[in-house]
Amino acid sequence: MQQLSYDLRDESEALYQLMADLPDADFTTPTGFKNWTFNDILEHLHIWNVAAYESYADEAAFDAFVDKVKADVMAGNLKNFERKYIDGLSGQALLQAWRDYYVKMTDAFSELDPKHRVKWIGPDMSARSSITARLMETWAHGLAIYDALGVTRQDADRIKNIVVLGMNTFNWSFQVKGQTPPGAIPYIELTAPSGETWQFGEPSDTSAVTGTASEFCQVVTQTRNISDTTLKLTGAVAKAWMSHAQCFAGPPETPPEKNTRFTQSAS
Repeated sequence: MQQLSYDLRDESEALYQLMADLPDADFTTPTGFKNWTFNDILEHLHIWNVAAYESYADEAAFDAFVDKVKADVMAGNLKNFERKYIDGLSGQALLQAWRDYYVKMTDAFSELDPKHRVKWIGPDMSARSSITARLMETWAHGLAIYDALGVTRQDADRIKNIVVLGMNTFNWSFQVKGQTPPGAIPYIELTAPSGETWQFGEPSDTSAVTGTASEFCQVVTQTRNISDTTLKLTGAVAKAWMSHAQCFAGPPETPPEKNTRFTQSAS
C-alpha cells in the first residue's frame, strides 16, 4: 500500500512540476478533454482527492459531501458542483492547494491496510482500489494538460497499476454498455516504460493485445482512440474490447474520435 500511495504522489508531482512555473492566465487554457481548462482539471482532481481522504478519515464529512454532490450528479452536471465547491480558487493557488492535499492524502493512505473498506459514491471499496482510482484519474486527466502544452509525457513503470485496473475492468467495459463479453479476456503483452516486458495470461495467436503499456493505458482510460495508437489487436474479442474499453466507474462513455486527442505542437 505504501508503494501504491507513493506512486500516486510521484504521478501527481510530475504533473505539478509541469505546471509549477505557469502564469495564472495559462490555467484557463482549454484541453482536448471536454474542453476543460487546466483549472477545471485541477479542481476535479483536488475535490475527489478530498473525498477519497474523507471517505475513511472523516465519514461524517464524506456523507455531507455526498449529500451536496448528489443532486448535480443525478442531473448530469458534476462540473457545476465542482465549480461551486472550489469557490473561485484557480491558477497557482489551486495548484498549490491540490499539491498540499495530495501529499497529506498519500501519507495517510500509505499507512492503511489495503483491504480496509472505505465509503464511496457507489458501493464501498478497498483502500487499494480507492488509491488506484486516484492514480488512474491523475494520470488520465493529466495527459490532457501535457497534450495542451505540447509536452510528450515520459511515463514510469508505476502505470502498471493502471494496466492492471484496465484488465480488471474487462467485463465492466461491456457490462456498462449493456453487453456481454464475447469471450475471455485476451492475452496481453506490453512493453513497460522501462523496457521490461509485462505479460498477462496465456500466450495466444488468436486473441491478444500487444504494444506499449502507455498506449494500453491511454485506451482503457479513453484518452486516445485505438486508431491513434500502435497497439496490435488479434481476434474479435480484443478488437471489441479496445474499441470501447472503460476502466472507470460511472455511466458508459465514448472514447474520443480518431485524431482528436494528441500532443499539440509546441509553440
